[in-house]
Amino acid sequence: MTPLTVLYRGPLASCNYGCGYCPFAGHRATAAELEEDRRALRRFVDWARGRTGQLSLFFTPAGEALIHSWYADAIVELSRLPHLRRVAIQTNLSAPLDWLARADASRVGIWATYHPGRVARQDFLRQCAELERRGVSFSVGAVGLPALVDEIAALRAVLPARVYLWINAAKRDPCCADEAFVGRLTAIDPLFPLSLRAQRSRGLPCRAGHTAISVDGAGQVRRCHFLPEVIGRLDDPALRLDPTPAPCPADECRCHIGYVHLVPLGLDRVFGDGILERALPPGCSDPLPQL
Repeated sequence: MTPLTVLYRGPLASCNYGCGYCPFAGHRATAAELEEDRRALRRFVDWARGRTGQLSLFFTPAGEALIHSWYADAIVELSRLPHLRRVAIQTNLSAPLDWLARADASRVGIWATYHPGRVARQDFLRQCAELERRGVSFSVGAVGLPALVDEIAALRAVLPARVYLWINAAKRDPCCADEAFVGRLTAIDPLFPLSLRAQRSRGLPCRAGHTAISVDGAGQVRRCHFLPEVIGRLDDPALRLDPTPAPCPADECRCHIGYVHLVPLGLDRVFGDGILERALPPGCSDPLPQL
């Protein structure tokens, strides 16, 4: 049976940071909202426990999840399932990481985003060092705003060379049209040019809906986060996925977690086992695919 990758985004929509460039900033969840999120996550974990085929799971919350204990507990539980290949999560790394001692760290992936001005560099690096110490696969990234470039470069200078530092382009900022600016960020992240523009996707074969799906807190399944059509329910035995990569129905794909599944880009070959957490394999010195 082909391994299935599931991107889960529950009802959580709050963060402990308030970055101006982030669409998830500003909301503080109520107790009722957090309880709804906890229950939805429990249903998803129970589904994963009962599945027999191989799974890779990726939590992509609309905010910061690891400040809530039920996400750490879920990752610990999932990492120890025999049919689980990887469980990864996007996080700002602000929460304690002691829960990793209870997990199978070799199956955990961390997509960590650095937010200068919200956390001191040394504190963020201390968290990265803890991930290294525990053998967790992880990447580090930041938004490529002009005001942050020097700090991003400083972070790159002290991170271990084996840790991939990705940069998400601030596409609406005029800086993205500046050749020198783009060159400086590409020197830090060879894949930065992919982030500069939306990827044309209509008609291109995509693994979304074939070996990767998106699931919300109600258990509704979509091909990916960025396509509104519901194709079924996660708990429905009759749910059928595409037998092969199917043509994308959207004109373009603007986010890495979407276009990473586009077959012509070949990013599965670039990232290998670290595809969920955006981590490059050891020894990968020039990851830019031929577009």
